[in-house]
Amino acid sequence: MGQALGCIQVDQSTVAIKETFGKFDDVLEPGCHCLPWCLGSQVAGHLSLRVQQLDVRCETKTKDNVFVTVVASIQYRALSEKASDAFYRLTNTRAQIQSYVFDVIRASVPKLELDSTFEQKNEIAKAVEEELEKAMSAYGYEIVQTLIVDIEPDDHVKRAMNEINAAARLRVAANEKAEAEKILQIKRAEGDAESKYLAGLGIARQRQAIVDGLRDSVLAFSENVPGTSSKDVMDMVLVTQYFDTMKEIGASSKSSSVFIPHGPGAVRDVATQIREGLLQAHAAQ
Repeated sequence: MGQALGCIQVDQSTVAIKETFGKFDDVLEPGCHCLPWCLGSQVAGHLSLRVQQLDVRCETKTKDNVFVTVVASIQYRALSEKASDAFYRLTNTRAQIQSYVFDVIRASVPKLELDSTFEQKNEIAKAVEEELEKAMSAYGYEIVQTLIVDIEPDDHVKRAMNEINAAARLRVAANEKAEAEKILQIKRAEGDAESKYLAGLGIARQRQAIVDGLRDSVLAFSENVPGTSSKDVMDMVLVTQYFDTMKEIGASSKSSSVFIPHGPGAVRDVATQIREGLLQAHAAQ
C-alpha cells in the first residue's frame, strides 16, 4: 500500500539506495521516505550497516614445509557515508575479502616456521587487517577486527608433535627418577658406612672390655689363690671360653655341623696354640 502511494520504510541499521530513472540519486537513512514512482524514483536495494563476520579457511605451508590450515575471522561493516561505493562498486563483497585474506596469509606464513607461526599469529592477523583496510576502504567498507582463530597442522604433524612432546617429558621424568635413585644410593651408602663405623667402634669397645675384664680376673685370682700364676689363670679362662663356644654352637638352630677334635687334652692343645700364636706375634714385633 505504501509503495503504491510512493512511500517506503527503511529499517534501523540499514540504508536504501535511491535511483531516478536508473541513475543513483540518494542514500535514504532509516525512517519513512516518499518516492514518487511516477517521476522515475525507485529503490535499487538496501545495504546493511551492521557488523558482519566472514570466516576464511586458507591452506598454506610454512618455511619448514609443513602444511597448515589457517582460519581467519574477518569482522567488517559498510560505511553509511560511502554507501553508494559499497553498493555499486562490489558485486561480491565476501569473495573479494576472501581473496585478499588468501593473498596476505600465503605471503606471510611461508616466511615463518611452524612454531613461529603459532607464536606470531597476532602479527599475521595485523598484516591481514592492514591490507584489507587499505583495499576495502576504497569500496566503502571498514574492517572492524581481524582474528586468526586457529592454525591447524596436518594430522600426521600433530601426532609427531605430540610424540616429540611426550618423549621430552619422558626424558625429563627418567632424569628425575635416575637422580632420585642416585640420591637414595648415596644416602644408603652413607648410612651403611656410618653403621659399619659404629659397629667397628662397638667391637673395639667390646674387645677392650674383654681385655680389661681378663686382666682384672687374672689379678684378682692371683691375689686370692696363693701359688697360682698368670699362666694357670689364662688356661682356666681359655677352658671357660672353649666350653661357652661349644654351648653356643650346639644351641644355635641354624648352625651347620662343625667337626673339631674334642677330648681331655683338647683344651690344653687349644691353649698351647693360642699361646704360641701370641709369642710369635711378639717375636715379629
